[in-house]
Amino acid sequence: MTAASIATAAYLVATLLFILSLAGLSKHETARQGWTYGVVGMAVALAATIGPTVHDSSVRGTTVLVLATSIVVGGAIGLWRARIVRMTAMPELIAMLHSFVGLAAVLVGWASYIEVEHQGLGGFAGSLLRIHHAEVFIGIFIGAVTFTGSIVANLKLSAKIKSAPLVLPGKNILNLVSLFAFVILTVLFVIHPALWSIIAVTVIALLFGWHLVASIGGGDMPVVVSMLNSYSGWAAVASGFLLDNDLLIVTGALVGSSGAYLSYIMCKAMNRSFVSVIAGGFGIEAPGGGNDGEQGEHREVSVDETAALLAGASRVVITPGYGMAVAQAQYPVAELTRILRDRGVDVRFGIHPVAGRLPGHMNVLLAEAKVPYDIVLEMDEINDDFADTDVVLVIGANDTVNPAATEDPDSPIAGMPVLRVWEATNVVVFKRSMASGYAGVQNPLFFRENAAMLFGDAKTRGDEIVAVLGAVRAVPAFA
Repeated sequence: MTAASIATAAYLVATLLFILSLAGLSKHETARQGWTYGVVGMAVALAATIGPTVHDSSVRGTTVLVLATSIVVGGAIGLWRARIVRMTAMPELIAMLHSFVGLAAVLVGWASYIEVEHQGLGGFAGSLLRIHHAEVFIGIFIGAVTFTGSIVANLKLSAKIKSAPLVLPGKNILNLVSLFAFVILTVLFVIHPALWSIIAVTVIALLFGWHLVASIGGGDMPVVVSMLNSYSGWAAVASGFLLDNDLLIVTGALVGSSGAYLSYIMCKAMNRSFVSVIAGGFGIEAPGGGNDGEQGEHREVSVDETAALLAGASRVVITPGYGMAVAQAQYPVAELTRILRDRGVDVRFGIHPVAGRLPGHMNVLLAEAKVPYDIVLEMDEINDDFADTDVVLVIGANDTVNPAATEDPDSPIAGMPVLRVWEATNVVVFKRSMASGYAGVQNPLFFRENAAMLFGDAKTRGDEIVAVLGAVRAVPAFA
């Protein structure tokens, strides 16, 4: 059996493992198994890719040394970052990893152009050469858009730049002009390849990617992360065609299609136009900002009062958000859940599709704290039950429980489906301050008569409630 046939067989095995990985990651119960499939598949793919190179007698020793050094250094950096990253920083880390894929696609495109066009390598001729020209150009464009777009997403998610959408005069025209210029340059390059065309499309794509994501507001950033995941997949596909690597094409297509579908699902959950979001808010006017000032008097509640309220409840729903991740409050929340369930209280969790900064962010945190999977419900599964709920604990959530989305047509989040927590008898909001959420919109929930604010660090307050819960008596609803 030749080295090429062995590599092909290994690629087939890796592809099957990647598909099994995606299937496993779709459910809590099989997520760990799915992760294992993915790791093993990547190890097989890596071995199949570098194996023939190492055993090729025509390859210089320095090339093998550079390849081995790159694998060791890259792997070490990846392990280091994975070990030290906080769960709250995972979304921006993923965005940064997407930027690496985009940059790799740009470099592969440039390298392929230099090799084939300048050195005449690869045996391309006639129509095949024109196809190669198109592959190079499209690969560079997708990669550059992914690169700068992912960097902007990283900066927004890490609060290094403002999360509010950038609204330049004629921003939609700028996007359309960029796309039109890309099409024209592609045609010109296929007909007559020139260095200036490559430089021009690289610069245009870098600026286009930056503007595309900068124009998307903070409330839509979870969609942006999955969208960039899709872009990175298609960038990998482009690199696969240029490198003649079938596995890179297949895995890139898996990532690209799954990321696009996830983005579509999230847009539906947020009542957002999929096309508008991926086009950088195309067709969406700049938000008026809504009423960002306080809308009345808010009520504060103490730890003892909250514990007493929970002690007298029959049905409790907990709706977590990014604030729970920041405070690492999932552990006292899990302990509180255990205590209440031991007392016969019906405790469930309501998870909004875009809670946190990443799809599934809250689910991962709760699973980490050993919260049973069967009581963690999606928004559509629990929204109709709030009217029969005694107490809702809103822990670090803001925009996902904002009634302005359904009641204020002028709100920047108008039309976004939210958890209707205000329909419950009592609502306790765990929050550090009265500041607005990531979308920059004030939440009228905080001023409702049946809502009260429990200020402070969510983890500390959770620990305090757990400590006093056994010694309090039940109290009536807020007066």
